[in-house]
Amino acid sequence: MELVCPAGTPSALRTAVDAGADAVYCGFRDETNARNFPGLNFTPDELAQGVAYAHQRGTKVLVAINTFARAGDTQLWHRAVAQAVEAGADAIIVADLGVLGWASRNYRDQRLHLSVQAAAATPAAIRFYVERYGVKRVVLPRVLTVEEIAAIVADVPCETEVFAFGGLCVMTEGRCLLSSYATGESPNMNGVCSPAAHVDYRQEAGSLAARLGGFTIDRYPAGQPAAYPTLCKGTFMVEGKAAHIFEEPTSLNVLAILPALKAAGVSALKIEGRQRGKAYLAAVVRQFRAALDALETGRTVPEMAFGALTEGGRETTGAYRKTWR
Repeated sequence: MELVCPAGTPSALRTAVDAGADAVYCGFRDETNARNFPGLNFTPDELAQGVAYAHQRGTKVLVAINTFARAGDTQLWHRAVAQAVEAGADAIIVADLGVLGWASRNYRDQRLHLSVQAAAATPAAIRFYVERYGVKRVVLPRVLTVEEIAAIVADVPCETEVFAFGGLCVMTEGRCLLSSYATGESPNMNGVCSPAAHVDYRQEAGSLAARLGGFTIDRYPAGQPAAYPTLCKGTFMVEGKAAHIFEEPTSLNVLAILPALKAAGVSALKIEGRQRGKAYLAAVVRQFRAALDALETGRTVPEMAFGALTEGGRETTGAYRKTWR
């Protein structure tokens, strides 16, 4: 299975390549990609340099152009596709039907991957994208069991990629409106969930309130580390009880089920985290590289502790084993 790793910056790309990534994915410094945070992403020149660095070391570069284009104003997305092709990208990861259509017509030799933001989770949906747009790989949503993934793999004419490590989103990718409710900006249209400009922290009655768009998302006692406020992982009062209503802060980790994913026919494993630092990236990539190498050579996949690298210090296999709430 191919190990696909995040690269939020040029230095992160080099870190991922050097740590053993088979492929890295990145995006441009604009709203065409779903991690449009200040200080992240690539200029066209930086992407071309990153591609050269990766290719010299046998690593592929995938460019995420995976937001939905504005109606009647698609030039930014078309330009991003053209710049990715010019930089030598091995594949472009796309969600929007119009962008897919434009790319497939204008760059017939360019490899296209279907983003998880397209939320294609059935063989019929996936075949549509393959037959209409020539998609070579689909990134599957994190709502499927391993058995369901195996059934899809057996019934589609393209490669499949699944998430292997990192943050979990509300479990219907491509449909999140929570961030836009609070801030007017969403990952699908603006490329950013919980934009930093809408985040603030306040001391209130002996606790620290983490706020997003004027809404209090969580409160932390004095001395307790405060998480970045996102609506889906906030704590809310419901019927007098404080609870994580949408999603608990925990990280996906599939190391324990790598043999099952391989047996299911999965083509690639995706590590999430373009907004994470180089130390996180190096540690996670190295451990997954070692695990995959062990699996490929018939050795037992070693147990590995990620500790502080996970949200809330906790891990889950998510919907893959249907134990995620």
